[in-house]
Amino acid sequence: MHTMNNPNDTTSTKAKGFSPMAFMSAESSVLILCRVALAFSWIYQGAVPKLYCMSSGEVELLGHIIPVYRWACIAVSWMGAGEIVFGLYLLVARRNWVFWFNIVTLCMLLLFVGIFEPGMLTLPFNPLTLNVALIALSLIAILELNNTKRLF
Repeated sequence: MHTMNNPNDTTSTKAKGFSPMAFMSAESSVLILCRVALAFSWIYQGAVPKLYCMSSGEVELLGHIIPVYRWACIAVSWMGAGEIVFGLYLLVARRNWVFWFNIVTLCMLLLFVGIFEPGMLTLPFNPLTLNVALIALSLIAILELNNTKRLF
């Protein structure tokens, strides 16, 4: 259900400054759910298999384009940090391009896996099923953002 701002309300978020609760209350619960799910996925994928306990699979996959093991490890760490930042940005992004960027990135990552490690696509909870679900969430977020913009 969408909520509309009351034009007579003088206590807008602009007058009070930024408030996370006010920011989120202007959006549908569907959009908020999409944001949280997408952000969680990116933050988790950046923090756990890349920073907290670096996955050998992540390093091996990147080893196809960075043949020096130490450099590949460093690149995986930087990618993990970037994924965390991107996940946090997805929580507050109010523009469609961020979700389109997410879709393009997920497609490129899927293509990379398909080219260099196609066997991964047959594993349980594989990149194909994960990325398709995240792409669907991104498309839903885009539709909801468009609906929210029409209301204000």
